[in-house]
Amino acid sequence: MNDKGYVNSGLLLTPEELHGRLEDVCVVDTRALHEYVAGHIPGAIHMDMYGLSLNDTSRAPFEAFMWTLGSVMSNLGISSDRPVVFYENNSGMRAARGFWICEYLGHEDVHVLDGGFAAWNAAGYEVTTEVLPPGRVKFESRPVRQREIGYEEIRDSLGREGFVVLDTRSDDEYYGRIARAARAGAIPGAVHIEYLKNLDEMGAYKPGDELRAMYEAAGVTPEKEIACHCQGGYRSAHSYLALRLLGYSNVRNYVGSWKEWGDRTELPVEIPEEK
Repeated sequence: MNDKGYVNSGLLLTPEELHGRLEDVCVVDTRALHEYVAGHIPGAIHMDMYGLSLNDTSRAPFEAFMWTLGSVMSNLGISSDRPVVFYENNSGMRAARGFWICEYLGHEDVHVLDGGFAAWNAAGYEVTTEVLPPGRVKFESRPVRQREIGYEEIRDSLGREGFVVLDTRSDDEYYGRIARAARAGAIPGAVHIEYLKNLDEMGAYKPGDELRAMYEAAGVTPEKEIACHCQGGYRSAHSYLALRLLGYSNVRNYVGSWKEWGDRTELPVEIPEEK
């Protein structure tokens, strides 16, 4: 059992737990294709997350994007009524992105392999190169609106008491030393905690008490509404999962993230003072 002191510990599976459930769950490998082909967990489906991005979170394009992702799930053999477990090389952002997609689409039994493929290998479990053709299944989308947020709602909520923007990017991005959109910098007032700080030296999520202390010290507390963002909604999904592990009930992922915000020149930007 996962004994790291999380409120929602069942969102992560240990290699031992996954090994005992391989016949009952849908396992999804989110690594690059060449890594999957070289060896993967038996029965795993391949789904490379890096081709799935959106830089316009206006209602119509966002809903079309998420509908498409539900269709992709169906075509890959990922069902909404069977438990699903995402993994990559460690407890990384690709797996977390798959987790968030499924949670937004209403899947009620979705998990991430803590420590990823490295932890699976370290535990000595079987690896295969056999690739089975996916069978098309039904993924019934039931969107959970409070698990996402778009640029308009963030813009209108800036400065509101109890609303926190969590910037999960690198220092260089946050402080505007590099620009990955039309403008560099940060959303005004954003709290900066790079997503890598969620992980321990083995690439697994840190224990609950460490994560809780880190976030609460920065003012990211459970009673607040948290809008996570990065460059394209991947690293922010990682922090979304970290906060879900801690039992935060109002955490949301901004899929458009800095690529959208930085390109929309009508939106406010600041260059934070370096500490």
